[in-house]
Order: sequence, then C-alpha cells, then structure tokens
Amino acid sequence: MQLFVKDLTVIDFSYLCPLRGMVGESWIVDVLLDGGLDEQNMVLDFAKVKRTIKNTIDAVADHRLLIPTACSEVRWQQKGDRVWMDFSSQKGDIHLACPSQAFALIPTEVIDYESVNDFLKKALREVLPENVQGISLTLRSEVLDTPFYHYSHGLRKHDGNCQRIAHGHRSPVTIFENGIAEPKWDHYWAERWHDIYLGTEEDLVSVKTLELSKQTIITDETHFGFHYVAPQGDFQLAMPKHCCDLIPHDTTVELLAEYMAKTLASKEPKSHFKVIAYEGIGKGAIAVRG
Repeated sequence: MQLFVKDLTVIDFSYLCPLRGMVGESWIVDVLLDGGLDEQNMVLDFAKVKRTIKNTIDAVADHRLLIPTACSEVRWQQKGDRVWMDFSSQKGDIHLACPSQAFALIPTEVIDYESVNDFLKKALREVLPENVQGISLTLRSEVLDTPFYHYSHGLRKHDGNCQRIAHGHRSPVTIFENGIAEPKWDHYWAERWHDIYLGTEEDLVSVKTLELSKQTIITDETHFGFHYVAPQGDFQLAMPKHCCDLIPHDTTVELLAEYMAKTLASKEPKSHFKVIAYEGIGKGAIAVRG
C-alpha cells in the first residue's frame, strides 16, 4: 500500500556551491510512503505524516547552511557545539564560525536534489514506524514564469531559526509602476540579488575581529565581516564583498519590500511603486511608495 502527501513542506536554506558560492534556495517536498497497514488500517495517519515527517525534515535541513563535506573545497572542524567552516569557490572564499545547528553536514561532493534526498531519507528512517517499509521524497523548485533571485541572510533579532546567519530563499518579485506591471524592475532586482548575501549594516564588523579558523587569510579589502550573538549562540561570517549587498536595516521580507520600493522611488521620483516581494514560496510582503 502507498500513501502520498503533495506539498508536505517547504525547505528554505542556503548551500555552498563551488561555482556559485553561497546560494539561497527554497524547495517543495512531496512524500510517498510504502508499507503495510497498522492497527488503524493505515500506513501512517496523515496527522503523523505532517507532524513526524515534516518536523524531522524541518529539524535537519530547514533554515540551515548545507555543506557538501566530500567536496575538496570544504574544510571544517568541530569542537563541542561549535563548527568552523572554510569554503573556496569561483566567487571567492567563504568563512564561518557558528553553532553546529546552523549547518547540515551532507556527505556528498555537491548539494543537489539527489544528495539532499538521501540525507533526508536517512533521518526519516530513524523516526518512522516499522510498518513503513519504504519512503520516497520528491524535492522540487517552484515553477516560475517571472524573475526571481536567490539570497542568503540572517536575522539577529529573530527568536526562531531565522537567526542563523547563513540561510536563504529563492524568491520571485513583482513590481507595479503607476499601477502597471513593469517587468524591467523585476529583472533589475533578479539581477542585482542573484546569489547574493544580504547583510545588515548593524552586523558589519572588521574581519580582523572575527574568530575564524586559523588558516583563514582575508582582509577588509576583500571581505565583509558579519558578527552577532543571538539566542542560539555566536554567529560569525566572512563573505566576499562582491557577493554582498549591504542593507541599512534588518532583512526581513517586510523591510526588503520597503527597501525595494524606496530604492525605485528614488530612481523614479515621479512614479508610484507597489512591490510584491516573496520570502521563498507562498509568503511575502507588499510595500508601496510614491
């Protein structure tokens, strides 16, 4: 017998890529279970599917930075609950020092649907009942016919997992100028924030003050340093400057929508703008200016 759930959850995360650097992503998760019927004549109660499977996936991958530990460009070490991470990519070197829960360490050379699928299924096998004999996951991106961007960020003031300094989203944006959809502005933001790290100016520090791995050799000429202490611990990150856009406030979707509207209003002061900005899939904020 098979049981399926479409659109079980969405994973919002970032991952390290040798070509693209740090990439924000949002994937939809579908699940298919194979097994015999239990005492309730069910493979697994839908409530338990949502609670057990969704919660497990969220716990091990959502709002984390996924690290391909078998990649030759990755160097990492852990002491207690703290992890130091160094990564070389064609976009530049990335360095982090964070609590271990900020990362998902995946034994693969590249982060893709297959490697993450295997990682998630291994975690799920440990929590599913014995009558569930097989599990199949489908990971997929939202199909979009409008421009979108991949961004990573961290929210120091958030009391949940958004406080992790390197998690992200794949987000579309729709902009109206004077009441008319204006695709050129959608493309403007999609290009400006392609594989970007959106850093809050308040979190900016000299890289000299960061306590990164001993082999780290960077300067303030090449990298921005970000550092803050949140309820989950001490988060530190050094990113290549050309991979960052510094934002003068927190990077919640509400403030990002307002930032986009304000930026466009300064470019076209005689126009009225409406920005519909998404944070991943199916959620977001609307801001107007002018």
